[in-house]
Amino acid sequence: MREGVPSRTALRVALRRAAHQIFDSPKILDDPWAVPIVGAFISEIRADAARHQSRLARSFRAFMVARSRYAEDQLASSVAHGVRQYLILGAGLDTSGYRGVSVSEKLRVFEVDHPQTQAWKKDRLQAASIPIPANLRFVYVDFERQNLQTELQAAGFLANQPAFVSWLGVVPYLTREAASHTFAFLGRFPEGSGVAFDYGVAPSSLPFLERKAIRALSRRVARAGEPFRLFFAPAELDDLLKGHGFRRIEQLSSKEINERYFRGRADGLAVAGSAGRIVSAWT
Repeated sequence: MREGVPSRTALRVALRRAAHQIFDSPKILDDPWAVPIVGAFISEIRADAARHQSRLARSFRAFMVARSRYAEDQLASSVAHGVRQYLILGAGLDTSGYRGVSVSEKLRVFEVDHPQTQAWKKDRLQAASIPIPANLRFVYVDFERQNLQTELQAAGFLANQPAFVSWLGVVPYLTREAASHTFAFLGRFPEGSGVAFDYGVAPSSLPFLERKAIRALSRRVARAGEPFRLFFAPAELDDLLKGHGFRRIEQLSSKEINERYFRGRADGLAVAGSAGRIVSAWT
């Protein structure tokens, strides 16, 4: 992140979730707060609808709403099995803590992000009249200066109880050391804990045109001050997770994402290519 500026990437992701509510039917992610939370930025979508309906834009949107839906499906399953803590790492403008199973008194929700991004989000919540549930806590963490475990414990997170973790749109921006450190931390959570996240497949294993597209996207996000740093081969990631204590792992390729969430759609909304994967891992 650039000093003094909230995450531009978080805004772009939120705009794609909002676009899904406007353009796509049926919805994969039915999120009544997706449009209100972006506020006046929604004009960017309405002013250039054609761009948001291009094949590339639709594929990006499909991946982003599918990963959110997948994480929320895993959360619902966790809650049904007795998990009572929900941790959202790199929350951005994610609204899962403000609706659905998250607003239950039985669940304690912790949103973790950089102080600048969280201050911006709280402004957006207030402007959109989105109520902050009593069971939700904001945890401000500057990862370059503060310790995640220490800040979570100060916020009331119970390390001796299972938790479900949503960690979307973050791993590609980390160093390998930072990602491994966080996986190690999450892998020490009690049995029954889980994490859902996404990652970029190593470009060397992608077809030529996809490698070219990833290079172009990498240049764009780098110009926004949030460059891609980390990719994995699928088998390499499995080994890393197992080494950090995760016993059950599910990886969804684009083909499997489309089969689960986009099969039979008349509008053709689907994830193209093979550059991104969605994962859940369980202790």
